Amino acid sequence: MRILVIGSGGREHALLNGLSGHELFAAPGNAGMASLASVHPVDVTSPDAVVALAREVEAELVVIGPEIPLVAGVSDALREAGFQVFGPSREAAQLEGSKAFAKDVMASAGVLTASATQITSLDEIDAALDEYGPRFVVKDDGLAGGKGVVVTEDREAAAAHARAVIEAGNPVLFESFLEGPEVSLFCLVDGETVVPLLPAQDHKRAYDGDQGPNTGGMGAYTPLPWLPEGSVERIVTEVVEPVAREMVARGVPYKGLLYAGLAWGQEGPAVVEFNARFGDPETQPVLALLETPLVDALYAVAAGTLADLPALSWKKGYAATVVLAAEGYPESPRTGDAISGDNLDDPAKILHAGTGAQHGTLVSGGGRVLNALGVGGTLQEAVQAAYSEIERVELQGSFYRRDIARAAIEGAISL
Repeated sequence: MRILVIGSGGREHALLNGLSGHELFAAPGNAGMASLASVHPVDVTSPDAVVALAREVEAELVVIGPEIPLVAGVSDALREAGFQVFGPSREAAQLEGSKAFAKDVMASAGVLTASATQITSLDEIDAALDEYGPRFVVKDDGLAGGKGVVVTEDREAAAAHARAVIEAGNPVLFESFLEGPEVSLFCLVDGETVVPLLPAQDHKRAYDGDQGPNTGGMGAYTPLPWLPEGSVERIVTEVVEPVAREMVARGVPYKGLLYAGLAWGQEGPAVVEFNARFGDPETQPVLALLETPLVDALYAVAAGTLADLPALSWKKGYAATVVLAAEGYPESPRTGDAISGDNLDDPAKILHAGTGAQHGTLVSGGGRVLNALGVGGTLQEAVQAAYSEIERVELQGSFYRRDIARAAIEGAISL
Protein backbone atom coordinates (compact mmCIF):
# COMPACT_ATOMS: atom_id res chain seq x y z
CA MET A 1 0.00 0.00 0.00
CA ARG A 2 1.19 3.54 -0.78
CA ILE A 3 0.97 5.48 2.49
CA LEU A 4 1.65 9.18 3.06
CA VAL A 5 2.45 10.20 6.65
CA ILE A 6 2.15 13.92 7.43
CA GLY A 7 4.49 15.25 10.14
CA SER A 8 8.12 15.47 11.17
CA GLY A 9 8.42 14.34 14.80
CA GLY A 10 9.23 11.26 16.82
CA ARG A 11 5.56 10.25 16.68
CA GLU A 12 5.64 10.17 12.87
CA HIS A 13 8.94 8.28 12.87
CA ALA A 14 7.26 5.66 15.09
CA LEU A 15 4.28 5.49 12.73
CA LEU A 16 6.60 4.91 9.78
CA ASN A 17 8.34 2.15 11.74
CA GLY A 18 5.00 0.46 12.31
CA LEU A 19 4.11 0.76 8.62
CA SER A 20 7.37 -0.68 7.28
CA GLY A 21 6.89 -3.11 4.42
CA HIS A 22 4.66 -0.67 2.55
CA GLU A 23 5.62 2.07 0.09
CA LEU A 24 6.01 5.02 2.44
CA PHE A 25 6.12 8.78 1.92
CA ALA A 26 6.75 11.35 4.66
CA ALA A 27 6.11 15.09 4.53
CA PRO A 28 7.85 17.24 5.60
CA GLY A 29 9.75 14.50 7.47
CA ASN A 30 13.09 14.79 9.21
CA ALA A 31 16.65 13.60 8.73
CA GLY A 32 16.02 10.19 10.26
CA MET A 33 13.06 9.20 8.09
CA ALA A 34 14.84 8.86 4.74
CA SER A 35 15.76 5.21 5.41
CA LEU A 36 12.07 4.34 5.82
CA ALA A 37 10.26 6.67 3.42
CA SER A 38 10.55 9.01 0.50
CA VAL A 39 10.66 12.45 2.14
CA HIS A 40 8.87 15.42 0.54
CA PRO A 41 8.58 19.08 1.56
CA VAL A 42 5.07 20.35 2.19
CA ASP A 43 3.25 23.11 4.05
CA VAL A 44 1.25 21.01 6.51
CA THR A 45 -1.12 23.93 7.19
CA SER A 46 -2.17 24.11 3.54
CA PRO A 47 -4.97 21.70 2.58
CA ASP A 48 -4.31 22.37 -1.11
CA ALA A 49 -0.60 21.58 -0.78
CA VAL A 50 -1.21 18.31 1.07
CA VAL A 51 -3.89 17.23 -1.42
CA ALA A 52 -1.52 17.99 -4.31
CA LEU A 53 1.21 15.88 -2.71
CA ALA A 54 -1.19 13.01 -2.02
CA ARG A 55 -2.13 13.05 -5.71
CA GLU A 56 1.52 13.22 -6.75
CA VAL A 57 2.50 10.12 -4.76
CA GLU A 58 -0.84 8.38 -5.51
CA ALA A 59 -1.44 7.74 -1.80
CA GLU A 60 -3.87 4.97 -0.90
CA LEU A 61 -3.90 6.08 2.75
CA VAL A 62 -2.95 9.41 4.31
CA VAL A 63 -2.04 9.44 8.01
CA ILE A 64 -2.01 12.87 9.66
CA GLY A 65 0.30 12.96 12.67
CA PRO A 66 0.26 16.48 14.16
CA GLU A 67 -2.64 18.55 15.42
CA ILE A 68 -2.00 21.69 13.36
CA PRO A 69 -3.02 20.26 9.94
CA LEU A 70 -6.06 18.62 11.53
CA VAL A 71 -7.31 21.91 12.94
CA ALA A 72 -6.48 23.54 9.59
CA GLY A 73 -8.91 21.19 7.84
CA VAL A 74 -6.38 19.11 5.90
CA SER A 75 -8.28 15.87 6.55
CA ASP A 76 -11.51 17.40 5.19
CA ALA A 77 -9.80 18.50 1.97
CA LEU A 78 -8.23 15.07 1.49
CA ARG A 79 -11.55 13.29 1.98
CA GLU A 80 -13.27 15.64 -0.43
CA ALA A 81 -10.54 14.77 -2.96
CA GLY A 82 -11.32 11.06 -2.55
CA PHE A 83 -8.49 9.89 -0.29
CA GLN A 84 -8.74 7.49 2.63
CA VAL A 85 -7.59 9.52 5.65
CA PHE A 86 -6.64 8.65 9.21
CA GLY A 87 -7.41 11.79 11.20
CA PRO A 88 -10.55 13.60 12.39
CA SER A 89 -12.28 16.44 10.60
CA ARG A 90 -11.54 20.06 11.44
CA GLU A 91 -14.73 20.28 13.52
CA ALA A 92 -14.01 17.07 15.42
CA ALA A 93 -10.39 18.12 16.02
CA GLN A 94 -11.73 20.98 18.13
CA LEU A 95 -11.64 18.49 21.00
CA GLU A 96 -7.97 19.47 21.03
CA GLY A 97 -8.09 22.80 19.23
CA SER A 98 -10.47 24.38 21.77
CA LYS A 99 -10.36 23.35 25.40
CA ALA A 100 -13.63 25.23 25.96
CA PHE A 101 -15.28 23.12 23.24
CA ALA A 102 -13.94 19.94 24.86
CA LYS A 103 -15.33 21.04 28.23
CA ASP A 104 -18.75 21.63 26.68
CA VAL A 105 -18.74 18.19 25.06
CA MET A 106 -17.72 16.53 28.34
CA ALA A 107 -20.43 18.38 30.25
CA SER A 108 -23.06 17.15 27.80
CA ALA A 109 -21.64 13.61 27.87
CA GLY A 110 -21.43 13.45 31.67
CA VAL A 111 -17.67 12.92 31.68
CA LEU A 112 -15.67 13.75 34.80
CA THR A 113 -13.18 16.62 34.34
CA ALA A 114 -11.85 19.66 36.17
CA SER A 115 -14.07 22.67 36.73
CA ALA A 116 -12.99 25.56 34.54
CA THR A 117 -13.48 29.24 33.81
CA GLN A 118 -12.59 30.88 30.51
CA ILE A 119 -11.40 34.49 30.51
CA THR A 120 -10.55 36.78 27.63
CA SER A 121 -9.39 40.03 29.22
CA LEU A 122 -6.56 41.08 31.52
CA ASP A 123 -9.09 42.57 33.95
CA GLU A 124 -10.46 39.09 34.74
CA ILE A 125 -7.17 37.50 35.81
CA ASP A 126 -7.19 38.44 39.51
CA ALA A 127 -10.73 37.14 40.09
CA ALA A 128 -9.86 33.85 38.39
CA LEU A 129 -6.73 33.53 40.55
CA ASP A 130 -8.82 34.11 43.67
CA GLU A 131 -11.22 31.35 42.60
CA TYR A 132 -8.70 28.67 41.59
CA GLY A 133 -5.81 28.75 44.10
CA PRO A 134 -3.69 27.61 45.79
CA ARG A 135 -2.44 25.30 42.99
CA PHE A 136 -3.11 27.06 39.71
CA VAL A 137 -3.74 25.34 36.37
CA VAL A 138 -3.64 27.93 33.58
CA LYS A 139 -4.14 26.84 29.97
CA ASP A 140 -3.90 28.48 26.58
CA ASP A 141 -7.29 27.72 25.00
CA GLY A 142 -5.71 26.83 21.68
CA LEU A 143 -2.96 24.73 20.17
CA ALA A 144 0.31 25.03 22.07
CA GLY A 145 2.15 21.81 21.27
CA GLY A 146 1.78 20.48 24.80
CA LYS A 147 3.49 23.55 26.27
CA GLY A 148 0.54 25.90 26.77
CA VAL A 149 -0.17 24.83 30.34
CA VAL A 150 1.28 26.16 33.58
CA VAL A 151 0.70 24.26 36.83
CA THR A 152 2.10 26.21 39.76
CA GLU A 153 1.56 27.39 43.31
CA ASP A 154 3.20 30.71 42.39
CA ARG A 155 0.36 33.19 41.89
CA GLU A 156 2.51 35.63 39.93
CA ALA A 157 3.77 32.89 37.60
CA ALA A 158 0.16 31.89 36.94
CA ALA A 159 -0.81 35.50 36.32
CA ALA A 160 2.14 36.02 33.99
CA HIS A 161 1.17 33.02 31.87
CA ALA A 162 -2.44 34.20 31.67
CA ARG A 163 -1.31 37.68 30.61
CA ALA A 164 0.99 36.27 27.93
CA VAL A 165 -1.77 34.11 26.46
CA ILE A 166 -4.33 36.93 26.38
CA GLU A 167 -1.81 39.37 24.91
CA ALA A 168 -1.11 36.79 22.19
CA GLY A 169 -4.83 36.92 21.30
CA ASN A 170 -6.07 33.65 22.83
CA PRO A 171 -8.57 32.99 25.63
CA VAL A 172 -7.29 31.53 28.90
CA LEU A 173 -8.76 28.60 30.81
CA PHE A 174 -8.34 28.44 34.59
CA GLU A 175 -8.99 24.93 35.93
CA SER A 176 -9.18 23.17 39.25
CA PHE A 177 -6.21 20.88 39.88
CA LEU A 178 -6.90 17.17 39.43
CA GLU A 179 -5.22 14.91 41.97
CA GLY A 180 -3.93 11.43 41.22
CA PRO A 181 -1.49 9.69 38.87
CA GLU A 182 -1.82 10.49 35.19
CA VAL A 183 -2.75 8.00 32.49
CA SER A 184 -2.55 8.43 28.72
CA LEU A 185 -4.93 6.25 26.74
CA PHE A 186 -5.03 6.23 22.94
CA CYS A 187 -8.26 5.02 21.37
CA LEU A 188 -9.10 4.31 17.76
CA VAL A 189 -12.50 5.89 17.20
CA ASP A 190 -14.86 5.43 14.26
CA GLY A 191 -18.14 7.10 15.10
CA GLU A 192 -19.39 5.24 18.18
CA THR A 193 -16.89 2.36 17.83
CA VAL A 194 -13.95 2.65 20.25
CA VAL A 195 -10.87 0.39 20.34
CA PRO A 196 -8.31 1.21 23.06
CA LEU A 197 -4.55 0.78 22.75
CA LEU A 198 -2.22 0.14 25.69
CA PRO A 199 -2.25 2.70 28.52
CA ALA A 200 0.92 4.75 28.95
CA GLN A 201 2.31 7.44 31.22
CA ASP A 202 4.11 10.58 30.02
CA HIS A 203 6.57 12.76 31.97
CA LYS A 204 5.72 16.38 31.18
CA ARG A 205 8.13 18.34 33.36
CA ALA A 206 11.57 19.12 31.96
CA TYR A 207 13.68 17.85 34.83
CA ASP A 208 13.99 14.94 37.24
CA GLY A 209 11.52 14.76 40.10
CA ASP A 210 8.85 16.48 37.98
CA GLN A 211 10.64 19.80 38.30
CA GLY A 212 10.89 22.64 35.80
CA PRO A 213 8.51 23.88 33.10
CA ASN A 214 5.94 21.82 31.25
CA THR A 215 7.15 20.38 27.96
CA GLY A 216 5.73 18.36 25.11
CA GLY A 217 6.91 15.26 27.00
CA MET A 218 10.31 14.02 28.15
CA GLY A 219 9.67 10.28 28.16
CA ALA A 220 7.00 7.62 28.50
CA TYR A 221 6.43 3.95 29.23
CA THR A 222 3.80 1.28 28.69
CA PRO A 223 1.94 -0.68 30.04
CA LEU A 224 1.33 0.61 33.57
CA PRO A 225 2.09 -2.04 36.21
CA TRP A 226 0.21 -0.06 38.87
CA LEU A 227 -3.04 0.26 36.90
CA PRO A 228 -5.57 -2.34 38.14
CA GLU A 229 -7.15 -4.84 35.78
CA GLY A 230 -10.27 -3.43 34.15
CA SER A 231 -9.09 0.17 34.32
CA VAL A 232 -8.79 0.59 30.54
CA GLU A 233 -12.31 -0.73 30.10
CA ARG A 234 -13.52 1.74 32.72
CA ILE A 235 -11.88 4.67 30.88
CA VAL A 236 -13.46 3.57 27.63
CA THR A 237 -16.90 3.18 29.24
CA GLU A 238 -16.87 6.34 31.37
CA VAL A 239 -14.91 8.71 29.13
CA VAL A 240 -14.25 7.81 25.50
CA GLU A 241 -17.51 6.14 24.48
CA PRO A 242 -19.70 8.91 25.97
CA VAL A 243 -17.64 11.55 24.15
CA ALA A 244 -17.82 9.57 20.90
CA ARG A 245 -21.61 9.29 21.23
CA GLU A 246 -21.92 13.00 21.99
CA MET A 247 -19.89 13.91 18.91
CA VAL A 248 -22.15 11.73 16.76
CA ALA A 249 -25.21 13.36 18.35
CA ARG A 250 -23.81 16.78 17.44
CA GLY A 251 -23.37 15.71 13.82
CA VAL A 252 -19.59 15.76 14.15
CA PRO A 253 -18.60 12.06 14.25
CA TYR A 254 -15.03 11.43 15.30
CA LYS A 255 -12.83 9.31 12.99
CA GLY A 256 -9.22 8.95 14.03
CA LEU A 257 -7.13 8.64 17.15
CA LEU A 258 -8.52 10.21 20.31
CA TYR A 259 -5.97 10.66 23.08
CA ALA A 260 -7.41 10.92 26.58
CA GLY A 261 -5.05 12.42 29.14
CA LEU A 262 -6.46 11.57 32.56
CA ALA A 263 -5.79 11.96 36.27
CA TRP A 264 -7.04 9.07 38.39
CA GLY A 265 -8.33 10.47 41.67
CA GLN A 266 -10.70 9.27 44.36
CA GLU A 267 -13.70 9.49 42.03
CA GLY A 268 -11.97 7.61 39.23
CA PRO A 269 -10.55 8.78 35.89
CA ALA A 270 -11.03 12.49 35.15
CA VAL A 271 -10.02 14.13 31.88
CA VAL A 272 -7.10 16.54 31.94
CA GLU A 273 -7.11 17.03 28.16
CA PHE A 274 -7.97 15.46 24.84
CA ASN A 275 -5.66 15.32 21.84
CA ALA A 276 -6.99 14.66 18.36
CA ARG A 277 -4.02 12.48 17.34
CA PHE A 278 -1.34 10.15 18.63
CA GLY A 279 0.47 11.72 21.58
CA ASP A 280 4.21 12.24 21.56
CA PRO A 281 6.22 10.58 23.19
CA GLU A 282 3.71 7.90 24.28
CA THR A 283 3.24 6.74 20.67
CA GLN A 284 6.81 5.48 20.50
CA PRO A 285 6.60 2.80 23.24
CA VAL A 286 2.95 1.91 22.58
CA LEU A 287 3.52 1.12 18.90
CA ALA A 288 6.71 -0.78 19.78
CA LEU A 289 4.52 -3.42 21.46
CA LEU A 290 1.78 -3.62 18.82
CA GLU A 291 1.72 -7.01 17.02
CA THR A 292 -1.35 -6.34 14.87
CA PRO A 293 -0.22 -4.74 11.59
CA LEU A 294 -0.56 -1.00 12.18
CA VAL A 295 -1.84 -0.45 8.67
CA ASP A 296 -4.84 -2.70 9.38
CA ALA A 297 -5.88 -0.56 12.35
CA LEU A 298 -5.35 2.80 10.65
CA TYR A 299 -7.06 1.77 7.42
CA ALA A 300 -10.06 0.34 9.28
CA VAL A 301 -10.65 3.74 10.88
CA ALA A 302 -10.16 5.59 7.59
CA ALA A 303 -12.49 3.25 5.71
CA GLY A 304 -15.16 3.19 8.43
CA THR A 305 -14.74 -0.53 9.18
CA LEU A 306 -13.24 -0.37 12.69
CA ALA A 307 -16.13 -2.44 14.09
CA ASP A 308 -14.96 -5.35 11.90
CA LEU A 309 -11.29 -5.17 12.96
CA PRO A 310 -10.14 -8.26 14.92
CA ALA A 311 -9.01 -7.63 18.51
CA LEU A 312 -5.60 -5.98 18.67
CA SER A 313 -2.66 -8.23 19.53
CA TRP A 314 0.20 -7.04 21.75
CA LYS A 315 3.70 -8.29 22.52
CA LYS A 316 4.37 -9.29 26.10
CA GLY A 317 6.64 -7.08 28.19
CA TYR A 318 7.22 -3.36 28.42
CA ALA A 319 8.51 -0.48 26.32
CA ALA A 320 9.93 2.92 27.29
CA THR A 321 11.25 5.99 25.54
CA VAL A 322 13.53 8.78 26.75
CA VAL A 323 13.65 12.15 25.00
CA LEU A 324 16.92 13.93 24.25
CA ALA A 325 16.22 17.68 24.42
CA ALA A 326 18.27 20.55 23.07
CA GLU A 327 19.96 23.09 25.32
CA GLY A 328 17.42 25.75 26.34
CA TYR A 329 14.34 23.59 25.78
CA PRO A 330 11.44 24.35 26.17
CA GLU A 331 11.81 28.15 26.40
CA SER A 332 14.44 28.79 23.69
CA PRO A 333 15.96 25.60 22.31
CA ARG A 334 19.33 25.82 20.62
CA THR A 335 19.46 24.40 17.07
CA GLY A 336 22.08 23.69 14.41
CA ASP A 337 24.46 21.67 16.60
CA ALA A 338 26.02 18.44 15.32
CA ILE A 339 24.62 15.13 16.60
CA SER A 340 26.80 12.04 16.74
CA GLY A 341 26.32 8.41 17.75
CA ASP A 342 26.73 4.91 16.32
CA ASN A 343 23.01 4.10 16.68
CA LEU A 344 21.41 7.09 14.95
CA ASP A 345 20.41 5.08 11.87
CA ASP A 346 18.66 2.30 13.81
CA PRO A 347 14.92 3.14 13.89
CA ALA A 348 14.27 0.31 16.35
CA LYS A 349 16.37 2.17 18.92
CA ILE A 350 16.48 5.87 17.91
CA LEU A 351 13.47 7.79 16.64
CA HIS A 352 14.24 11.19 15.17
CA ALA A 353 12.16 14.26 15.97
CA GLY A 354 13.85 17.68 15.71
CA THR A 355 16.71 16.70 13.41
CA GLY A 356 18.02 18.05 10.14
CA ALA A 357 21.05 17.85 7.89
CA GLN A 358 23.69 20.47 7.05
CA HIS A 359 26.42 19.63 4.57
CA GLY A 360 25.96 15.93 5.22
CA THR A 361 26.06 16.30 9.02
CA LEU A 362 23.13 15.43 11.27
CA VAL A 363 22.17 18.50 13.31
CA SER A 364 19.56 19.50 15.86
CA GLY A 365 16.52 21.24 14.42
CA GLY A 366 14.09 21.52 17.30
CA GLY A 367 13.58 21.33 21.04
CA ARG A 368 12.96 17.60 21.36
CA VAL A 369 15.69 16.22 19.15
CA LEU A 370 15.25 12.46 19.28
CA ASN A 371 13.87 9.57 21.33
CA ALA A 372 15.70 6.50 22.57
CA LEU A 373 13.48 3.42 22.63
CA GLY A 374 13.86 0.33 24.80
CA VAL A 375 11.86 -2.91 25.06
CA GLY A 376 12.20 -5.57 27.77
CA GLY A 377 10.52 -8.32 29.69
CA THR A 378 10.22 -6.04 32.72
CA LEU A 379 9.72 -2.31 32.96
CA GLN A 380 13.19 -1.90 34.46
CA GLU A 381 14.75 -3.80 31.54
CA ALA A 382 12.89 -1.63 29.02
CA VAL A 383 13.98 1.59 30.72
CA GLN A 384 17.59 0.41 31.01
CA ALA A 385 17.59 -0.46 27.31
CA ALA A 386 16.38 3.05 26.42
CA TYR A 387 19.01 4.70 28.61
CA SER A 388 21.77 2.53 27.14
CA GLU A 389 20.86 3.93 23.71
CA ILE A 390 20.55 7.58 24.68
CA GLU A 391 23.94 7.47 26.42
CA ARG A 392 25.52 6.68 23.04
CA VAL A 393 24.32 9.97 21.53
CA GLU A 394 26.28 13.21 21.78
CA LEU A 395 24.82 16.69 21.30
CA GLN A 396 26.34 19.80 22.83
CA GLY A 397 24.30 21.14 25.76
CA SER A 398 21.58 18.50 25.44
CA PHE A 399 19.85 16.91 28.42
CA TYR A 400 17.37 14.20 29.32
CA ARG A 401 15.49 13.08 32.37
CA ARG A 402 17.12 10.23 34.26
CA ASP A 403 14.02 9.15 36.18
CA ILE A 404 11.63 7.97 33.48
CA ALA A 405 9.32 5.32 35.00
CA ARG A 406 11.33 5.28 38.24
CA ALA A 407 8.28 5.83 40.44
CA ALA A 408 6.51 2.91 38.75
CA ILE A 409 9.56 0.65 39.05
CA GLU A 410 9.91 1.49 42.73
CA GLY A 411 6.21 0.86 43.38
CA ALA A 412 5.59 4.46 44.38
CA ILE A 413 2.42 4.88 42.26
CA SER A 414 -0.95 3.50 43.25
CA LEU A 415 -4.62 4.36 42.86
